[in-house]
Amino acid sequence: MANHDGSHASRHRRGASEESVLGTGVTTRQIEAFGRKVTTTASHLMGPLADPSSSVHYQHAMSELHKELRRPGIQQRVFSYAKASPTELVRSKLSTTEIQHRALTYLPDDLLRNIPDSENVYSLFQGFQATIPEEEEEESGRGTKKHRRLDSRTSKLLELGGQSPKEPPSLTNLRRDRDKSNHRLEMMNVRKNMCSAEIREIDNKISNLNSMRKIILDRLEDIEQDERQAEQGLLELDNRIEEMVEDLDDVATLGHAVTPPVEVDFEDPAPDHDVDEMNESFMSASIYEKIASPRSNKRHKPTRRKSIPIRHEHFEPGSKIRELQAHNDMITALDFDTPFGTMVTSALDDTVRVWDLNAGRCIGLLEGHHASVRCLQVEDNIVATGSMDASIRLWDLSKADYTPRENRSTKHTQNAEGDEGDIEEPSPPPHPSSTRDCPLFSLEAHVDEVTALHFRGDTLVSGSADKTLRQWDLVKGRCVQTLDVLWAAAQASAAMNSTDGQWRATGRLSDASADFVGALQCFDAALACGTADGMVRLWDLRSGQVHRSLVGHTGPVTCLQFDDVHLVTGSLDRSIRIWDLRTGSIHDAYAYDHPITSMMFDSRRIAAAAGEDVVKIYDKTDGRHWDCGAGLVAAAATAAAAAPEEGRRPAAVVGRVRIKDGYLTEGRKDGNVGVWSC
Repeated sequence: MANHDGSHASRHRRGASEESVLGTGVTTRQIEAFGRKVTTTASHLMGPLADPSSSVHYQHAMSELHKELRRPGIQQRVFSYAKASPTELVRSKLSTTEIQHRALTYLPDDLLRNIPDSENVYSLFQGFQATIPEEEEEESGRGTKKHRRLDSRTSKLLELGGQSPKEPPSLTNLRRDRDKSNHRLEMMNVRKNMCSAEIREIDNKISNLNSMRKIILDRLEDIEQDERQAEQGLLELDNRIEEMVEDLDDVATLGHAVTPPVEVDFEDPAPDHDVDEMNESFMSASIYEKIASPRSNKRHKPTRRKSIPIRHEHFEPGSKIRELQAHNDMITALDFDTPFGTMVTSALDDTVRVWDLNAGRCIGLLEGHHASVRCLQVEDNIVATGSMDASIRLWDLSKADYTPRENRSTKHTQNAEGDEGDIEEPSPPPHPSSTRDCPLFSLEAHVDEVTALHFRGDTLVSGSADKTLRQWDLVKGRCVQTLDVLWAAAQASAAMNSTDGQWRATGRLSDASADFVGALQCFDAALACGTADGMVRLWDLRSGQVHRSLVGHTGPVTCLQFDDVHLVTGSLDRSIRIWDLRTGSIHDAYAYDHPITSMMFDSRRIAAAAGEDVVKIYDKTDGRHWDCGAGLVAAAATAAAAAPEEGRRPAAVVGRVRIKDGYLTEGRKDGNVGVWSC
């Protein structure tokens, strides 16, 4: 009896387990009953209508179905199926592998055609296993050993199964260590390949980023060119408005005038006929006849650009932007207004050329001097040139007949990104009359060549080989003060009862090519002047006296520039000195291997021409010295070539340099001009 009860209980448990396989509360019996009802319903619908018993079975089946549908559990399942999305239904019925197989099976051929082949020789599991540090593996191994100690019988069986019964334990341990070393070596190989794959991926990303950077630089160049054209159009509109207002004023004046106006000298407004004749004869024999009157020659107001190009700031330092074959002889002076703006160059071929730096095109020639120009300055649209014919001329570039053309086909970034191109072909010659209206007036008072000049506002100061400095009023066009350097030096030394301010020998052999006045710069009433005796004298233009002399150079001073705090000077003694204007002492100094012929600094760098084929750059922020110029490019090309190329000439020595906002221009002795980003 007991056995019968036990078998009955086991069958009951088996039936319960079979019913519980389905889960979800629906038993097997209910499924079978539901199936019979569906079969009966289908047979009734498909069977003959003559059978009277079929309707009874159908009604009974439908009533049972309604009872089942009224059950809360069935209704909840129906509602859950209604709310579930098709994706959830598929995921609940199909395995992940089957879903992946079906997804790949139904992909279009266009997508499958471009799938790249995997170059990895290791599986994903091997890569994951290789990323686990070895310390964690050892800790997991120690944890496994601790777990094995809980079941000593199992551990002994495993140890006996892993080794031969005849092998000693020491040999087994050595083999185990060998397997661990092999596994470790394999993991290292996997990690090495993973690192190599990551490096290749990073290189691809860098290449893509460089391509995007180049595209954005081209876009920035187009924006700057459009911006320049917009500013040019705005300037033309301002000039037209100004001219129209002046014409209206002239019409209003002529409408009320009874007699035609008589030109009267603005120096003497007295309407005396004799005085007028004397003034007329005097003006015809002097330089003041060349000064254009505002009524006869309207001068467009110089306007500073509202926006400054910034494209060169994103180039690699030392990148070549362009190179121009500017002259046929040594460059004597050059200057420009803004990056990618207007540049003026002069050389010993007795020409002065105006350049559009954005297009690399010569705008025109400034003709009027009878000898080579030794010094020049560009400020906005005004250019001042000092010549060996002892004259100074002023020019207004806003009157030049020049329309900037688009240069978008030759991007400057091709050289800035490392492709160092050759010297550009000379641009087509400009029209002879393009700069016909640019001359303003001439200043003639020196008796020897003008070697240095600087102007700011309405004041210009010039230095000449006649050992004088002259201050000019640009509004009246006349010399208002003459400073004798030797006499002022003697007066300064007598006033200080010392020999610091007097003219002295430099301690070096006399250099016939050294200019008496090597460089100067003025600001309001302050003037700094460097001369051939190595002295830097600070003048007060109000009194015409030297109030401080800076002693330190042992050779002629060839260049200088100052800001609010510091004065930087360069000399033929191969040194560059930085002075503190507040104390008059030396703040810093450094030297090169050759004499300094030109120097200029901006907010961060000091650029100098030191008798080499490169420009010497000193970074003031981090104290780093580096070279920039064609000499580095030529050296790199020579080193890269197996044999020297025929026809390749070495880079010429840099003689003049100008830098503004990291935009560098340098003039060489062969007449070429290089433009660089630093």
